[in-house]
Amino acid sequence: MTAENNSWMLGIDVGGTFTDLAALDERGNITATKTPSTPDPSDGVIQGIEKLSRQLNISMLDFLTRCSLLVHGTTVATNTILEYNGAKVGLITTEGFRDEIEFRRAYKESVFSPRLPAPYPIVPRRLRIGVPERVGAQGQTIIPLDEAAVREAIRFFKEEKVEAIAVSFLFSFLDPAHEQKVKQIAQEEAPDIFVTLSSEVLPQIREFERVSTTIVNAYTAPAMKRYMERLDRRLREQQFKGELFVMQSSGGVQNIVQSGQLAASCLLSGPAGGVTAAAFIGERIGYKDLITVDMGGTSYDVSVIEQLQPTLTTESWISRYRVALPMLDIHTVGAGGGSIAWIDNGGMLQVGPRSAGSTPGPACYGRGGTEPTVTDANVVLGYINPDNFLGGEMKLDRTLSEEAIRRAVAEPLGVSVIEAALAISEIVNNNMSNAIRFVTTQRGYDPRKFALLAAGGAGAVHAGRQAEELGINTVIVPGFAPVLCALGDVIANLKVTELRTFYGNSKELQLADINQRFEQMERSAKEKLGESGKLNLNMEVRKYADMRYEGEVHEVTVPIRTRTRKITELNMEAAFGQFHELHERLYAHKNIGQEIELLNLRLDLIGVRDRIQLQEGQFSEEDPGAAQISSRPVYFGQQADETKIYDSSLLVPGNLIVGPAIIEHWGSTIVVYPGDEALIDPGGNCIIEVRKEKEAV
Repeated sequence: MTAENNSWMLGIDVGGTFTDLAALDERGNITATKTPSTPDPSDGVIQGIEKLSRQLNISMLDFLTRCSLLVHGTTVATNTILEYNGAKVGLITTEGFRDEIEFRRAYKESVFSPRLPAPYPIVPRRLRIGVPERVGAQGQTIIPLDEAAVREAIRFFKEEKVEAIAVSFLFSFLDPAHEQKVKQIAQEEAPDIFVTLSSEVLPQIREFERVSTTIVNAYTAPAMKRYMERLDRRLREQQFKGELFVMQSSGGVQNIVQSGQLAASCLLSGPAGGVTAAAFIGERIGYKDLITVDMGGTSYDVSVIEQLQPTLTTESWISRYRVALPMLDIHTVGAGGGSIAWIDNGGMLQVGPRSAGSTPGPACYGRGGTEPTVTDANVVLGYINPDNFLGGEMKLDRTLSEEAIRRAVAEPLGVSVIEAALAISEIVNNNMSNAIRFVTTQRGYDPRKFALLAAGGAGAVHAGRQAEELGINTVIVPGFAPVLCALGDVIANLKVTELRTFYGNSKELQLADINQRFEQMERSAKEKLGESGKLNLNMEVRKYADMRYEGEVHEVTVPIRTRTRKITELNMEAAFGQFHELHERLYAHKNIGQEIELLNLRLDLIGVRDRIQLQEGQFSEEDPGAAQISSRPVYFGQQADETKIYDSSLLVPGNLIVGPAIIEHWGSTIVVYPGDEALIDPGGNCIIEVRKEKEAV
C-alpha cells in the first residue's frame, strides 16, 4: 500500500521545547518527527504536520484528508496556571464563605517558613462575592437563592471586565439547583462571560477542594477553549475531516467541546500520553511493573505503573492550587535538558528549576543563550553528538557549551570544565532520582521491583545512572522514546469520569442506593461521551469508591470489581478487603476490625478502541558491529573512555551492545554506561540490564 492510498491516526504532543508528532498507519507503521514549539502552539502543530507530510512524501492537504483521528496533548491549560496569565475570574459563593480559597484547610507548603508568600490570587478578594443562599447537609434548601444579589454580582463582574465566573455553593453537590440558576442568570445578564459550576466540575464533598478546582477551571478554560477552536478551524481549512480529541490528565481522551468546558482535566495532558504509551509498551514486551520517566527540554515527569495500571490521584497541587479531579499520579520536577546550572548565594551549585526553554535554549543551540544547561554538560561530556542532534537536523556548538560552563560554573568553583560538567550531571541525576523516590518509596513501592522506562529526548542519557542509584535492574528505552507522549495520544481510549459524594459505612451499607447512584453516573457519562463517530469502540464501565477508616481525614480509592451491572455484597466485601491492603501499603498499618466509611463514588466510562498492532522485526545476529559508525572519547568520570558509537537505524533485533557505548537515535541519545548491556528487541526497543554495584538509597 502506498502513501497515496494510506490512512493515518495522528498524535501530537506540545512540549515546552519541542512539538512531537507520531502518525500511525493502518499497517502498524509509525512515522514520527519533532519541530520547535512556538508561542502560539497551533503554529507548531501546523508546522509539524507539514514536516511529517514531507517525510511521507505527500502534501499536507492529502495527509489531513486521510487522517481519521487527531489526538492532541497540550500544555495550554498547564502553562496558563503556571504562568498566571489566565482569564480574569470572579467567584460567586455562599455568603460568608468567600475566603475559603485562602483558608486552604490550613495547608501551607512550608509550615516553618515565615517568608513563604501567599499563593498568587487568581481570584482577588474584591472579585469574590458571597450571596444569600444555603443548602443543608442533607440536600434540603435552608435559605433560598437571592436572585437579585446574583444579578447585582454579575453586573459588577461585567463592569470589571471579568472573563469567567466560578460558582461554588455549600452542598451544591447534593442539590445543584442554586448553581444552575446562577448560570441561567449569567447567560441572561452577560452571555459572553464563561461560567463554570462546582456541581459540574467536582460534585463531591470538601469545600476547599471543590472551590479551588472550580476557580482553576474558570481561570484556564477560556484560553483552552479559544485555542482548541482556533486549532480546529485551522485544521478544517486544510481539509482535515477526521475527529479531534484532547488528551486528559486521567489517561483518556475527550472531544474538544468537553475539554474546553473542563480545562482543569487537561492540566497533565502532555505527560499523561507518555504514561499511557508506557503501559501499552510494557504489555507488549512483558513488563507489568514500570516506573516511567520522561525528560524533555523543560521538565522531568515520573509516574508508576503497577500490573499495567497507571496510578491515579485526586490530591494534585498545580501551581499551589488544589485540583481534586482524578489524574494520573505524575510527579514533575524542573530537571530537563534545558535546566540551567547556577551558583547560589552560598556558593553551591544548583541545577534548575529555571529552564532555557527552546528560545534562546541551551548555549550550544547558538540562539543567544549564555547560561549553561544540562544539555550543554552532556555535549561537553561527549554523551550528545553536536553534529547529529535531532538526526542531524540541528547542529550544536560545543565551544559555546564549554564557554558557558567555564564562565558560570567552573571558574566560580575553581574546577575544570569537565569537572563542572560532571557535577552538573551528578546533581541533575540526583534531582531526578529523588523524584523517583517521591513516587515510589514515599508511597509504599520498592523501586527495585520495577523496570525503569525512559522517554523524552534526554531520558535515556541519564536513566542508567538513576537505575544504578536506585537498585533497578532493567532500563527500557522504547523505539519511539523521543515522541512517546505523542504515541500515547494515538493509542489512548476515550474516557469520561463521573464523581459523586456518597456517605455510608460498611455496617449499614445500602447496596440499592449505591447501584442507583452508579446508574445515574453512567447515564451522565454516556451523555458526555456522545457519539463516537468513526471510532470503533467497545464501552467499558469501571467503578471505584473512596474509603477511609472511621475518624480519618484521608481516603484510599478502591476499585469495585463486578462481573454484572449490579454491585453485590460479595463485591463490596472484596473491595473492603482490598482497602485494608492498600491502606497498609500507603500508611503502614491496617485495622481489619475497624469500621470503614465510604465518602465518594467514581465511575469511568471508557470507549475501548481496537487494539493497535505495531510492526515488529525478527531476531538476528548478536554482533552489533554493522551498526557501529564511529568512536569518540566520553567522560563517565574525570578520565575519558574511548566509546563505540552506534546508529540506532542500523541496529536490528538481537543485537547486544556492551557498555560503555552510545546509541544515537534520531530524536534522542541512549547512553549504555560501563558494565551495562543493551539488547535490541523485535519492537526496536532497547532493553538495558544495569550493573549491580549499588544498593537502593
